[in-house]
Amino acid sequence: MVADSRSARAGRSARRLNEPQPALVEPAFDGTPRCVNRHRMAVLREEWRVVDRWWTEEPVTRRYFDVVLESGQNAVVFRDEEKGQWFSQKA
Repeated sequence: MVADSRSARAGRSARRLNEPQPALVEPAFDGTPRCVNRHRMAVLREEWRVVDRWWTEEPVTRRYFDVVLESGQNAVVFRDEEKGQWFSQKA
């Protein structure tokens, strides 16, 4: 049997998919990550910027980095320029 998805309990357990998580990033002088969560970066695969909702009271200004760590792990991190904080997000 499948639970009724409209129940109050189901609504409380819902969460956003791929929600950004705080990350510990040590940036280089140019702002690119040197270390992500204490793992050294081996390759910077891609970098891009997102500027959105600039017309609202909650604009989004982010600088994204798709990196490969020395461990071989892929990671996507971004710096939220509005908050001045780093986050990781699954690719």
